[in-house]
Amino acid sequence: MAQVKGKVLAGKVLVKPQPAETKTASGIIIPDAAQEKPLKGEVVLVGAAKKDEAVEVKVGDIVLYGKYSGQELTIDDEKYLLINQSDVLYIAE
Repeated sequence: MAQVKGKVLAGKVLVKPQPAETKTASGIIIPDAAQEKPLKGEVVLVGAAKKDEAVEVKVGDIVLYGKYSGQELTIDDEKYLLINQSDVLYIAE
C-alpha cells in the first residue's frame, strides 16, 4: 500500500477497508451482488485529538467500524473511508 500524503482533521481517521469476503467458511462463493460492505480496515491516517477526547487509534491498527459509518473517498485511485474516531467500535491487537 502506498503512503498517503496529507492529513485529516481533528477527531477523524482515514481507513483502508479490507476486501469483502468472497467465500463462506464452508467454501461457497458469494456473488458480488450479495457481498456485504466490509466493516474492518487498517488505519492509514489519524487526526489530532479533539478537545475533551484523547486519540485512541494509531496508524497501522486494524479496526472495526459501524456499517453506515463515514464517507467514502478515492485518493490516488485507492478507496478509503474517512470516519470519526467515535465510530470505531473495536481495535484489534
